Amino acid sequence: RVAERDAIARHAAPLLKGAKVVMLGSGATTLQVAKRIAVEMREITVITHAFGVATALSFNPTIRVLMLPGLYHSTEGAMHGSQTVRFLERLNADWSVIGASGLSADGPSDALPDAADVYASMMARSSQRMVVADSSKFDRAFTARYADWVEVGCLVTDDAPQGALREALEQAGTRTIVAATAR
Repeated sequence: RVAERDAIARHAAPLLKGAKVVMLGSGATTLQVAKRIAVEMREITVITHAFGVATALSFNPTIRVLMLPGLYHSTEGAMHGSQTVRFLERLNADWSVIGASGLSADGPSDALPDAADVYASMMARSSQRMVVADSSKFDRAFTARYADWVEVGCLVTDDAPQGALREALEQAGTRTIVAATAR
């Protein structure tokens, strides 16, 4: 789903225009967003717990990267745990950009409860919140729901949600941006 994630990133990055501080979660889609940020943005600070995100951003010397502490989760390539969450409690950001394992009518969720804790903390410390996830995540709920849709300002995805998910997004006032892939 590389083309879909790239399209999502192309639509998500411009929404961050004017931001000075962005919190960026881990995952394949957020990594694509990080690559776009590295190309399109300057003079910002990105707070992340993901090594892939930090590496992608390192190609732009005008971007300051604050790497969060914590316990390293090797399959996720990111830091998790109470140290990560406590460190986030001291920070503020203009935006948080978070991926998801699943998107259901109840909200975005992650397969890893420790990751979900980090995502919830990032969202709580940000003025604006964005979830980026491809349509393969639609109508799927995983172990740890990290937000209600009313807490999410926008969802950037590659296809329009339908049914209960669409209804929940509309009721919550969550803006849905559909990023069409180049075909």
